[in-house]
Amino acid sequence: MAAFRYEDALTPTPPPGFLEARNRRQKARAAGLHPDYWYPVAHSNKLKPGKAMGTRFWGRPIAVYRDQKGIVHAMEDRCAHRQLKLSQGEVKGCNLVCQYHGWEYGCDGKVIAIPHELFGKPFPKLSVPSFPVQERYGHIWVFPGDPALAKKRPLPEIPELEGKNRWGIILLDGVWKAHHTMLMENICDFTHGYLHRDYRPFWDPKLTKYETVGDKVYVSYDTKVGAGKIFRRFVDDRKVNANHMDLCFDYPFQWSNTDNKIKSYCFLLPQDEQTTHGFFIFYFQSLKLPFLPMTMPPWLLDRVLKIAKRLFVQPVIDQDGWAVELEQEGYNRFSDLPVAEFSPVVSMFQQLTIRKWEEYLATRNVVPQPTLGASA
Repeated sequence: MAAFRYEDALTPTPPPGFLEARNRRQKARAAGLHPDYWYPVAHSNKLKPGKAMGTRFWGRPIAVYRDQKGIVHAMEDRCAHRQLKLSQGEVKGCNLVCQYHGWEYGCDGKVIAIPHELFGKPFPKLSVPSFPVQERYGHIWVFPGDPALAKKRPLPEIPELEGKNRWGIILLDGVWKAHHTMLMENICDFTHGYLHRDYRPFWDPKLTKYETVGDKVYVSYDTKVGAGKIFRRFVDDRKVNANHMDLCFDYPFQWSNTDNKIKSYCFLLPQDEQTTHGFFIFYFQSLKLPFLPMTMPPWLLDRVLKIAKRLFVQPVIDQDGWAVELEQEGYNRFSDLPVAEFSPVVSMFQQLTIRKWEEYLATRNVVPQPTLGASA
């Protein structure tokens, strides 16, 4: 590799695409997520009946709308006429209407009505692709890949969030200008604990296990969970071993588990090569009343978690978002430089991401070049 000159960084070369990447890190930073999985696009309560919204999956625009009966639908976010965004249109009964010429689409994406003159031409058989969609765990999920596979790829089962004994829950989401691998590495690699030194969601981590099994990377830490001055008073040390955490990059999402009492999920929606919408579910079986040997009743737990979301969890997530956006800026400028990476789990995350993206490209008859060397 040629010697680095800072003046070259003043006019940086854009990072290489997946097919042009020369090492593992470059490949990982250019890989998408396989579309043949379910991805969240919004919290359910953010989309009211009769409203539409737009999102993207790896650059593909998706319109999501809730019809007047409360059922959610999704289709490609473009009118087959002039390509305007259908998400900017209006919901009419169970259909979506383009705001420009009034072309009306059924929930299957087919054009079913055109209000203007056709000038003697037959009614066109036009449509845009539709996507399987479902609601669960307070989220709207879309399957952007092969619709025939949607039923074969079930959502993760989270029984703790269902039924009468539902655990206390915190839902968070945010959009960050960073590649999805940067977020996944952030939430699974605890070497960045210094960033959160004022809150200490985890502290003094020691990596005790890491292995790849199929499409999963398992990671375990001995670490002090919820070690901040305030939050630690709510964790009942008599009932919860808060000195250990198991995590898993269960492609394409992530989960964590502390003594089967404190758990979380993270789901990432890669909107494009450098924009990721992250969705977080934190859920707790119970918390204790500070300074008292008493478990909070469910009604109080929900109220306390709302406060904890604002004062503790959201600030921590904001710190992570700030860091990964700066990491993306640095990568855009210095993608050719080697990195001093110490954590072995990062390379495992990247290898899994690359392998799954190559599996998807193979279905598109795209054969990537082998990576030169095994270095990061």
